[in-house]
Amino acid sequence: MNNLFARFDREARLMIMAAAAVVALVGAVWFAFLAAQNRETTPLRPSVAENAPLPPLAAPKAEEPAPEQAAPARGGRGEIETTLARTPEIGRFFGRLRDTLPGEYQNIMAKLAARKDIDGANPDLLLSEGVKLLRQSRGALAAKASDEKLANIFQKQLVVMEALQKQDARACVDFLYGGASADLFRLSAANRDAVSDLALAGLDAILSGEQKKIVRSAPTDADFQQLEGGLQRAGLAKPEIEALLDGKTPSPPLPDARMCKAGVVYLETLSVMPPEARLRIYALAIDMMART
Repeated sequence: MNNLFARFDREARLMIMAAAAVVALVGAVWFAFLAAQNRETTPLRPSVAENAPLPPLAAPKAEEPAPEQAAPARGGRGEIETTLARTPEIGRFFGRLRDTLPGEYQNIMAKLAARKDIDGANPDLLLSEGVKLLRQSRGALAAKASDEKLANIFQKQLVVMEALQKQDARACVDFLYGGASADLFRLSAANRDAVSDLALAGLDAILSGEQKKIVRSAPTDADFQQLEGGLQRAGLAKPEIEALLDGKTPSPPLPDARMCKAGVVYLETLSVMPPEARLRIYALAIDMMART
């Protein structure tokens, strides 16, 4: 019985870390807890399929002057569509959503337009909330995606983490723990290609899961032991490992640069685990995120 509880506890702790990191920039922060530096989080990751470029969303077509001759529509869906049309890096996610899941697209756009707390002129916030709504309605399907599409979420996540590591260690740790800081949104805007790639990876995994419907078994104790061993061999010390997998707050808090590096090492270690074990852990994290 004790082993059963220990296994459940390990799975839940892994899910907390992975979920916070997978879509912190482009989704919602899904877990409310304090990061290592006692930051307060706010309850909240391919290139386009076949590498085909997506057209930007068209601006509203209702008898309007050309965009350069008129101010953007203010408020509601008109403002949102204008913002997306003028931000092609963000608009390509919504464009792919529109083309592949038109009903879901209409539902998400209607919800965004109806919310008074959404700034329709902020493309990064629109992407964040759009991904959150998609995750709530269809996110569990991503866990049933093909091996390639499932793994791609975490590969794109690593790209974002590595970019943040070079630019701002504090924002990197916010990303790792699901924080929605001003610095994080600023860097999201500075890395829109990578961030939208991560959003598209999630959407493509959902589409793949809807088609493939692959059911993977839960990770084993040996899988988790292998992950922890890999983290140790990669040079992480006990405080970093406990912070990542156990949700423990180191005392004293670890420096941002050290914690950011630990997050990158975590993703790198997962990426080189044997495929079956790695995919079981990936699927568990994605499935539990979607159901939270």
